Amino acid sequence: MSVSLSTGQSIRLDHADGEGGPPAIRLDLDWQGAPRRGMFGSRRREVDLDASAVLFAGRVLADVVFFQHLVSNDGSVRHTGESESITVDLARVPDRITQIVFTVNSYSGQSFAEVQHFNCRLVEQSTGAEFARFTLSGGGEHRGQVLAKVGRDEGGAWELTAIGVPSQGQTFREMLPVIENHL
Repeated sequence: MSVSLSTGQSIRLDHADGEGGPPAIRLDLDWQGAPRRGMFGSRRREVDLDASAVLFAGRVLADVVFFQHLVSNDGSVRHTGESESITVDLARVPDRITQIVFTVNSYSGQSFAEVQHFNCRLVEQSTGAEFARFTLSGGGEHRGQVLAKVGRDEGGAWELTAIGVPSQGQTFREMLPVIENHL
């Protein structure tokens, strides 16, 4: 059963069938460019957004997965490289990694004013069952957004929290001060 999340809401990540340890999950992003009106009618703008997964050990940056580094050093997190999807095998994430923060940014410098219908879906990788959907508002002159984080709770179970906070950073590095506010 899928949940539509709002900023600040969390859900626990268990297998859809309730069996086994933590699941492998996939974060999928989907958006459209805002229409551009011109002398010869309107057409959609091409907007290139890039997803990243930033891995933390406590509050210390431990690794990052993005279009120039498609697989985490331990192999538990993978970026598809083509579409903006990131998979995380939660059972393989090393114990020292306590949080994984998902971001999206416009490396080319386009603002989110050129984006509409921006959705973030979290699905169970093996079954395709949707855990949650998070619809983000388009618009704004920001160049990036901190989407959500997956973190271990005190009992060691994984939880997804929707964040949805804009940032001016065009890369995950430039977004780190905003990300750190949500650890």
